[in-house]
Amino acid sequence: MNEPGYTQPSPSRGRRSRRANAAPTPAWLLRGVALAFAIAGLLTAVLAFRLVKDLTSAWSFTSDLPGIAVQASGSQTDSGDASQPQPLPPSAELAAKPWDGASRVTMLVMGLDLRDWEAGQGAPRTDTMILLTIDPASKTAGMLSIPRDLWVNVPGAGYNKINSAYQIGEGSQLPGGGPGLAVATVEEFLGIEINYYAVVDFNAFVTFIDLIGGIEVDVPETIKVDIIDKEKTIKIRAGRQTLPGAYALAYARARNSENGDFDRALRQQQVILGIRQRILDYPTEIVFEKGPEIWNTIITGVKTNIAFGEAFQLALLGMQIDVSNIKRGVIAPPEMVTFGTSPDGLQILKPITQNIRVLRDEIFSADALIGPGAVGADPAELMKAEQAIVAIFNGSSASGLAGDTQTYLLSLGVNVTEVGNADLTTYTTIIDYTGNPYTVQFLVDLMGIQNTRIFNRFDPNSQVDIEIVLGSDWLIP
Repeated sequence: MNEPGYTQPSPSRGRRSRRANAAPTPAWLLRGVALAFAIAGLLTAVLAFRLVKDLTSAWSFTSDLPGIAVQASGSQTDSGDASQPQPLPPSAELAAKPWDGASRVTMLVMGLDLRDWEAGQGAPRTDTMILLTIDPASKTAGMLSIPRDLWVNVPGAGYNKINSAYQIGEGSQLPGGGPGLAVATVEEFLGIEINYYAVVDFNAFVTFIDLIGGIEVDVPETIKVDIIDKEKTIKIRAGRQTLPGAYALAYARARNSENGDFDRALRQQQVILGIRQRILDYPTEIVFEKGPEIWNTIITGVKTNIAFGEAFQLALLGMQIDVSNIKRGVIAPPEMVTFGTSPDGLQILKPITQNIRVLRDEIFSADALIGPGAVGADPAELMKAEQAIVAIFNGSSASGLAGDTQTYLLSLGVNVTEVGNADLTTYTTIIDYTGNPYTVQFLVDLMGIQNTRIFNRFDPNSQVDIEIVLGSDWLIP
């Protein structure tokens, strides 16, 4: 690519395949196999290594595939050029959460910049976090971009930027490693069960896009981007462009537009859809002609816990979803985060939890009461529709306050099923265990609970959905 904005020719639709003499492959199967390359992990190479591994085992190739094989123990065996990219940092395998093939399925995709790790500076942070979802019942899909500076509780490590969860899990060798702690952190924060994860190295991202012939992106305005490892800044002109791997990565990572990281998140989603469309347009080129190269170059740069069967099933499902039914969201200011400083001086994004969970529900729920349909609706009706189970514990010195509050809240339609006592506290606190934004908001407004006393601790095994600990600041109206 000699000139910024140059459009690379598309792969020839008439190119002869190595399987030209074989029986024609059904179009639906070919497109399903091709799309499986992109279902997981930025819809890029995350599935490529698993899919091509199975495909190449049945093909009549006699040559070995060079590169570095990752052993089950995380060690390496040198079977080719020592200059090949090194594998991702080793971590304990995080088991996938069972998917029944009919309910909503969710995957956390993480992009890593491995330069710090390769330089011997320890495990990397995540540079990108995107939560992907597909709902077989409503034939919809969604993407939610999570900013890396979001200030959240990292289980077992206290409050940190969300991009540190992978680094802490990997560096501390926790069960499940970096992916395990990153998944647990996002689950707790958003109140969503995550079935699968995918971790993508930038090198794998670039290589994969080059192998599929680049991606087409409609660039809204001319933007300066930095090409990694080349110390080169170039301009990508406004308009529809076909970007090769290095340019696509630079475009997805650029922060020098008006809204910085938040524009960046939108560009990443744009790149995902560009990859999806490229694969749907040229399945033969990608599966039959590029398969072995994809396996050879991607294997060391992708880590995921999704099995081939589930990946293929998701791919076939994805074929049935129109792009207009792929919902997209970014956690961004001013509605969902505010800018702040951590106790140790870091620039952070402080979440406005209830607004974030409304966005979550717009993307991850087909319920008519959730998301846009809830705008202007009666808060009490939205609260009742969630049917959250509430427990109240008295942390004040006023005897019987929990029981009296139960009576009061029941009269308003709140489903309070349990009361008890708690340690003395000054301020009333609310804890949401299963993700109930409308009930939480109703209680916060009704009881005047401070934003700093609202906690999200995702626990699908909790006997109640919401817990209220009454402080001495609470008086029944």
